[in-house]
Amino acid sequence: MSPADAPPVGARIRHARLARGTSLRALAREVGVSASLISQIETGKTQPSVSTLYAITTALAISVESLFDAGEPAAVPPVAAAPGTVLHALAAFTADPGRRIGPLVTPDEREVLELDSGVVWERLGHVPGIDVDFLQVTYRPGGASSGSGGLMRHSGTEYGCLTSGELILTLGFDEYTMRPGDAVCFESTTPHRYRNDGEVPAVGVWFVFSDT
Repeated sequence: MSPADAPPVGARIRHARLARGTSLRALAREVGVSASLISQIETGKTQPSVSTLYAITTALAISVESLFDAGEPAAVPPVAAAPGTVLHALAAFTADPGRRIGPLVTPDEREVLELDSGVVWERLGHVPGIDVDFLQVTYRPGGASSGSGGLMRHSGTEYGCLTSGELILTLGFDEYTMRPGDAVCFESTTPHRYRNDGEVPAVGVWFVFSDT
């Protein structure tokens, strides 16, 4: 898969929703968005923001990594939790736990996921049995993890290092300006948001470890 090839994220979300017997309106209520937006995401008319993507994968109990798969749609585990339970967004690589990305991944081999609000994720690799998202993340000028300005939270722990540009991290009640070489690490259950107020793209490498 080349960087120009975007995974069919909407189709995979729809497959997962239907497999769980969840209606558009029910998923929209749980995520906190309109049913129209969910429909547009599923049909590929629009891409979700980072925060909306995490909320959708949490609600459907699928891994973010599975949305990158070039093969079959994301596998959906049976519903075992009580309604309203917050499920882990970054679970193990459930679609195909034996699939390895790497050990060497060249730039033109990266799987790319372009999200709303000027954010691009490029998958840098995957080792079976290791519950981690290994990504190069780009925030274009004006880009943000949440277009509405709201903070997001999800399971796991994330580590990031900015390699170029500047990125503003809001973490709880604090705000930090990340510059090239700066690194962050925190529990992803802490409300947070990234945004690029600059005039050049902000690029970095991120690891997000899921709690299993």
